[in-house]
Amino acid sequence: MAGHDLLHGFPPVSAADARILILGSMPGRASLDAGRYYAHPRNHFWPIVGAVLGFAPDLEYTERAARLIEHRIALWDVLRNCKREGSLDSAIDRTSLVPNDFAAFFAEHREIESIVFNGAAAESLYLRHVWHNGVRYYRMPSTSPANATYTFQQKLEAWCSVLAGGSEWPR
Repeated sequence: MAGHDLLHGFPPVSAADARILILGSMPGRASLDAGRYYAHPRNHFWPIVGAVLGFAPDLEYTERAARLIEHRIALWDVLRNCKREGSLDSAIDRTSLVPNDFAAFFAEHREIESIVFNGAAAESLYLRHVWHNGVRYYRMPSTSPANATYTFQQKLEAWCSVLAGGSEWPR
């Protein structure tokens, strides 16, 4: 991995009154190239979140981000930097990762009640390198096109159970 460039994540999409924080691991190649979260055309994140929150997933990116903020949802990634070939979480060089500054984030976002992990990798990285007591954690099926374990409908139902205030998705 020595020949790979250090990747840099994005700042959070958030407002100080956010109650829910959705965390991915690190943006994939399509997102890094586009400069926005979940830019891969086959990623289910925006279709799922749009369906749950009642907006079209093909809105302009800034409008989608604004809709999250309106619903008091913040969006970020666990990692600030890492080296990775491709987009898969399994390809992250574990010796290169640097988590985001969650102490500062939580100091500015005091109303966060729940963290929703977009997949097992985000949860694992967070619990290993960050961990914050006093909030509920929910691991959702990854919205990545690489996650073929769940159908779109199963992913939608799982995410709806947490974002729409329903029952907790089984872990």
